Amino acid sequence: MSYLVFRLERRIRARLDDTLARHGVTTTEYMALSELRTRDGVSSAELARIAFVTPQAMNLVIRDLERRGLIRRDPHPDGGRTLCARLTPEGVTVLRRCDSSLDDIEAVMLAKVDDTTRETLRDGLTVCARALRPDAY
Repeated sequence: MSYLVFRLERRIRARLDDTLARHGVTTTEYMALSELRTRDGVSSAELARIAFVTPQAMNLVIRDLERRGLIRRDPHPDGGRTLCARLTPEGVTVLRRCDSSLDDIEAVMLAKVDDTTRETLRDGLTVCARALRPDAY
């Protein structure tokens, strides 16, 4: 079963990479932007953990997103050197365009799957992902 999950992940990732590139965004950038939509003011270290990249790699992603005007960084409320990233209106616009394209990928992937099976699949994958979280051991 793990092999099937891996194959699916690789196929999804290839489609994501291709589709997001048309919007001028990498998959890692999309993951960061998506997380900022749900949790405003996240540090780059937190984003790195979520995106499964090193903090150094995420710093480059964040710098590029900021340079392109898709996010802004503000000082952390507690002070110190930590900066908190926030989506800009332009970032929200790009994210919405990407979301629409990703919805299309999901629609193709699930076109032959009925609603009951979709729900079972979603629930099963959620249980599996939670079971393998680093803090679950």
